[in-house]
Amino acid sequence: MPLVTRNIEPRHLCRQTLPSVRSELECMTNITLANVIRQLGSLSKFAEDIFGELFTQANTFASRMSVLVERVDRLQVKVTQLDPKEEEVSLQGINTRKAFKSSTTQDQKLFDRDSLPVPVLETYGTCNTPPPLNILSPYRDDGKEALKFYTDPSYFFDLWKEKMLQDTKDIMKEKRKHRKEKKENPNRGNVNPRKIKTRKEEWEKLKMGQEFVEIKDKHGPAGYPSNMVYQNGSIGSNESMDVNCYPPPPQTDSIVPPPPSFPDDSLPPPPVEF
Repeated sequence: MPLVTRNIEPRHLCRQTLPSVRSELECMTNITLANVIRQLGSLSKFAEDIFGELFTQANTFASRMSVLVERVDRLQVKVTQLDPKEEEVSLQGINTRKAFKSSTTQDQKLFDRDSLPVPVLETYGTCNTPPPLNILSPYRDDGKEALKFYTDPSYFFDLWKEKMLQDTKDIMKEKRKHRKEKKENPNRGNVNPRKIKTRKEEWEKLKMGQEFVEIKDKHGPAGYPSNMVYQNGSIGSNESMDVNCYPPPPQTDSIVPPPPSFPDDSLPPPPVEF
């Protein structure tokens, strides 16, 4: 529902009851002209109010601009006086120097009762006062004010405060949960995550040429051969590969037996050098 700041009176020019006169047309004409003059007076009053507010805002804007121009002029003088060839600033000096801190003041109490425009204050003055329900407050068992059930200006502030407190509680609860998980699993953060392949790496490989891409794909992670890399990403040692992958040497006196039949998935492929 929009709030009407300025209301021109009278709204209706001819909607009035006529007195008992001889010429009704002449009476209605005079009433209409009088209402038009009253509307023009109300309009001129609101126009003066509007131009007064514009004048105040323009003065505020001009004062802020003058302050900004002075700061820019001082900064320009400092910049022109600096000579990078003569004054060399070291990295240690930059770190030890104090950071810039602004001295500007923030606007506060923007929606206070004192900041209300004059037409809105006049509208508040014409409103009817609430009924005296505070008389019934001593008879309530819950201790609440009876007038707040009719009108409560602090309702939205209390609602916002409740939400902010609930958000703070949720954040503290989440922090306690993470702290508890960290205590239960202290080595959880030391696990090396698996590297995710991206398109950028593929494009970098394609820049080198298709033959380099094929050679790199034959090797596992970190340059290891593909026969030393298992399906879960772990890397085996050369000794274990030599012991587990190669069959025992054949005896010269006996007949060489056929190689044992193993399923294809249980034995890794032979090394490239072999």
